[in-house]
Amino acid sequence: MWEFLDKTYYGNTIGEWSLALVILIASILLSKLVYFLITKVVKQFTKRTKTKLDDIIIDEIEEPVVFAIIITGVWYGIQTLTLTNWFSEMIGHAFYFIVTFNIAWLIVRLFNAFIDEFLAPLVAKTDTDLDDQLLPIVRKTVSISIWILAIVVGLNNAGYDVTALIAGLGIGSLAFALAAKDSISHIFGGFVLFTDKPFTINDRIIAKGYEGIVKEVGVRSTRIQTLDGRIVTLPNGSIANDSIINVSMENARKTTVDLGLTYDTTPEKMQLAMDILKEISADNEGVDESRTVTSFTSFGDFALNIRYIYYIKKEANIYNTMNDINMEVLTRFNQNKLEFAFPTQTLHTLKSH
Repeated sequence: MWEFLDKTYYGNTIGEWSLALVILIASILLSKLVYFLITKVVKQFTKRTKTKLDDIIIDEIEEPVVFAIIITGVWYGIQTLTLTNWFSEMIGHAFYFIVTFNIAWLIVRLFNAFIDEFLAPLVAKTDTDLDDQLLPIVRKTVSISIWILAIVVGLNNAGYDVTALIAGLGIGSLAFALAAKDSISHIFGGFVLFTDKPFTINDRIIAKGYEGIVKEVGVRSTRIQTLDGRIVTLPNGSIANDSIINVSMENARKTTVDLGLTYDTTPEKMQLAMDILKEISADNEGVDESRTVTSFTSFGDFALNIRYIYYIKKEANIYNTMNDINMEVLTRFNQNKLEFAFPTQTLHTLKSH
């Protein structure tokens, strides 16, 4: 029997081939045992902890760990054999590459688990759809970058010259960036809008000369419904690089009204007019009374001018409030015989004097 084990095949005895096979089988059995312990023991323990992070880590590392045990067993099994220099060198290069691949696999699994368990729920709670659209792009970009880096590092560890590969990737990336610079600028503009958050969905804004309600914020463009009901699509890059007025964020709308009274208005009447304007602001629930300003501003060519400034509260309807204020001014001024001036009548009055 011992003579049978001493027989040589491809440079190794049957005993040496058997030892290598035993190491391989032992590594597979060990991997099964580790997988069983992780599933039945470690996971049961982590379920009792308050944090969910350990459950995620254990769940994501179990398969890469099992694979690492198997490839380690294959490596040590092959090392027991006598191989040619060329074949031994090839096996070494392949081993380094597979180890790098396994590490990259582990990192990608942990990254995707972090996205699914922590980042995605936060993104789902936001009002804007931009982050929902950016998240898959970020996930794919990071994952592809990890795999590309793993391939480069793996080939370098395997003894290959990756300088030409890196140079080719750099030239290719430069060519792609030049060809798609506009699209890339708009995508980065969308990212800027997402991080800075100058507006959200349903905000009323003024951007690039358009005023309207934000209906959708996409990866490349933003859609605004203008006040006349039309949809305008603006590239994110142009919006991010321009001034944005968020009308919805104003705490009050400043309204300035210039009123002109005839030159025969007495000082007492002028004071009465300004007092009436303050009373109108105080009586209107949509106006911030404390910020109302009335002032006899100038002796105009045709009228004695009063500037009336009031602030409409954010929750009030702007046009309804302006209508109510103007109607009340007209009514109260007429009741108190405060005459509004305009060029023809005022000019005639001046001439008559």
